Amino acid sequence: MSGSNSFRLRCSLAAHEMDVRGLAAAAFPHGAFVSVSRDRTARVWVPNPSENQVFTEMHCMNGHSNFVSCVCIIAPNETYPRGLIATGGHDNNICVFSLDRPDPLFTLKGHKNTGHEDCVRGLAVISDMEFFSCSNDASIRRWMVTGECVQVYYGHTNYIYSLAVFPNGQDFISTGEDRTLRIWRKGECSQTIRLPAQSVWCCCILPDGDIAVGASDGIIRVFTESQERVASAQDLQAFEDELSKAIIDPKTGDLGDIKIEDLPGREHLNEPGNRDGQTRLIKEGSNVEAYQWSVSDGRWVKIGDVVGGSSQQNSKRVMYEGKEYDFVFSIDVNEGGPGLKLPYNVTDDPWLTAHNFLEKNDLSPMFLDQVANFIIENTKGHTLGPAPTSATDPFTGAGRYIPGSGGGDQAFGADPFTGGGRYIPGSESTGRVSSSGADPFTGGSAYSSSSALKATTNIFFPNTDGVMFEQANTTQILGKLRELNSAAPADRKLSDAALDSLEKLLHLVADQKSQEQPTAEQISVLWRTSHWPEDIVFPVLDILRLAVRHPEVNAQLCGGTEGSSLCNHLLGLMSPEGRPANQMLALRTLCNCFSGSHGRALLLGQRDAVLSRSGDLCAVSNKNIHVALATLVLNYAGRLYGQPTEIEAKAQCLSVASTALEVVQDKEAIFRLLVALGTTVAGDSTAKDLARSLGVNSQISKYARVSDPAKVGECCRLVLDELQ
Repeated sequence: MSGSNSFRLRCSLAAHEMDVRGLAAAAFPHGAFVSVSRDRTARVWVPNPSENQVFTEMHCMNGHSNFVSCVCIIAPNETYPRGLIATGGHDNNICVFSLDRPDPLFTLKGHKNTGHEDCVRGLAVISDMEFFSCSNDASIRRWMVTGECVQVYYGHTNYIYSLAVFPNGQDFISTGEDRTLRIWRKGECSQTIRLPAQSVWCCCILPDGDIAVGASDGIIRVFTESQERVASAQDLQAFEDELSKAIIDPKTGDLGDIKIEDLPGREHLNEPGNRDGQTRLIKEGSNVEAYQWSVSDGRWVKIGDVVGGSSQQNSKRVMYEGKEYDFVFSIDVNEGGPGLKLPYNVTDDPWLTAHNFLEKNDLSPMFLDQVANFIIENTKGHTLGPAPTSATDPFTGAGRYIPGSGGGDQAFGADPFTGGGRYIPGSESTGRVSSSGADPFTGGSAYSSSSALKATTNIFFPNTDGVMFEQANTTQILGKLRELNSAAPADRKLSDAALDSLEKLLHLVADQKSQEQPTAEQISVLWRTSHWPEDIVFPVLDILRLAVRHPEVNAQLCGGTEGSSLCNHLLGLMSPEGRPANQMLALRTLCNCFSGSHGRALLLGQRDAVLSRSGDLCAVSNKNIHVALATLVLNYAGRLYGQPTEIEAKAQCLSVASTALEVVQDKEAIFRLLVALGTTVAGDSTAKDLARSLGVNSQISKYARVSDPAKVGECCRLVLDELQ
């Protein structure tokens, strides 16, 4: 092509001191645009009127402490008549600038539950007052330009690279490192499309409403809702065949730890899926195949063969360059380029492995700490064994925990789900309280301070059995469920069949002696209904809390991608701005997830996010929440006991427990936090040093004199002895 039909160089700008990472021009007048760079700056460029070919730097903005990776321009409005510029960086922050000053108007910091917890990868404008951001922390956030985070969306299971907004300003799409394009409508992920490429780098919405995505295999694929533009049957089959041949490594993907011997066979595909994009793994001979449920097709579509699953005798390892490894990571050192493969065995030195990786790929030694810490962080928990099978609760002496039931000698917070009276989450129970006076750990005679001083053994910690919330009044739960369903929005109202399904499931999981197995339909209805509006969902969460104790439900909801979805859903309900009843029930559900192997694996893998979000609930003035929070920390401590290499995880347990003890007043919550502290430091000199550095000794010493209940004072004295 030639003349006016071809593009030719207009000018070259020595714009930044380091590589340019993002450009944006939409909503800028007169041919201006903005650039962002690894030099941590954003710069506005305008055409020079005297020299038509040249652009002049009009404005330079600084505010990031690490390199800037993305930028968007927000159109002018009454408050900001010249518009705004939002930038996202690898310091986990978003800076919002005006054209009137070099420093940010607002910095949306990467602290927990408000800003992103990892580097920001993409921004997309919603309106002149709102925008979206996405991050390596696998979350999407909706922001007001004034700095308020108004909503968080979870669905991806790995880095999110790109966003685009539909013209209605509400629905959007996202792509990421989990091989997916996700379509979001009305705040929910309505469709998940997997691609036969590891990284789906970018996406955009075309004028006709179609979606274009670019991936690491060098192919741009366009998806459409229009029947007139859908590919031929031959091309659709070719795409499905290509997808089915993909190789999925669960260690670098989103399928979790896989035990081949526990997987079902092909008959498992005869049951319909719960939602679009649900992943199901089956055993085909000695191989593992992954399938995804397609709502539009009403069938399971194969999305690849899984490598790297484990068995009880021999763990299938990942083959890379002719050798087998425990892990093969994809390291995103050079953003915008393909991931570099880093093979690693758990017996290797992570620092030496990182050094060799950098030398092999001719990368700067400045990345050594970053890569080594990445290896350490992503190989944690590799040797954690199964949890003990004992179902005896160590806090009741009767083998069953009654959360919050009663007052008197036991100092439990009242539980709203047991006994008589109205069903109100977080309210006091009117049920009868046991007056046995049994010791909460031994079940023997009443526990007194004088007998405690004579004790020769530590009956409190380490506690590795796990504590569950098991009591429930099924009649009240079902009554409240039917009452709220009758007033639910028409599009959320359950049919009689769905209500009956939930009722059967509740009775089944409440009776731990029942031999009956939950059906796929019952679990599907439970999962769908757990996404009811937040003001009416609490009885469903109570059923979910009980259901995850059942081995079948634990495996279905806590394994693979379902596990990530469950965890993200519960964390969303635990937002500090959320409803206390939902916060409490979400915490209790997480505690009960520890009852099964899939739940334990899920929570250990999601430990940082779960404990971070839980810690933010310390400031909520609700004793039931505090007891549930303390129990969750205790369950984590129990799983980490005897794992001296898990020092960072133990440090987080200590930190959350210490933070909680600053504000918690309920004696039962305090007691459980003390047991958690004791379990964390028991037999681990490094953990003891960490506890001392946090000032735990002086923090808890005041509880050593508590005599009502006596267990608080005695447990405190034992923790102090452990820290000497």
